[in-house]
Amino acid sequence: MSAQSLLSKYVKNSEIALSEIKFKQELQSLRIDQVYEIVDYAKRYLSDAKYYGEKQQYETALASVAYCEGILDALRLLGLVEFKWPQA
Repeated sequence: MSAQSLLSKYVKNSEIALSEIKFKQELQSLRIDQVYEIVDYAKRYLSDAKYYGEKQQYETALASVAYCEGILDALRLLGLVEFKWPQA
């Protein structure tokens, strides 16, 4: 699979996850505004991925969307947000 195809797939999956994200109210050590800030970082990495994809810099774009996915996975694994990755 080409870098361009991978980028398209990962960007779409990240967009879906971000559109479906639900914040859990029972946050203990983090304030909800801190979690929103972290999600904003993921959104910025996704924006970067789209920008670099449009510039056909697919390797840089893939790195950016990978950061987005990593942040989202970390938040989900910590139990701070809920979403499901689309099935391939």
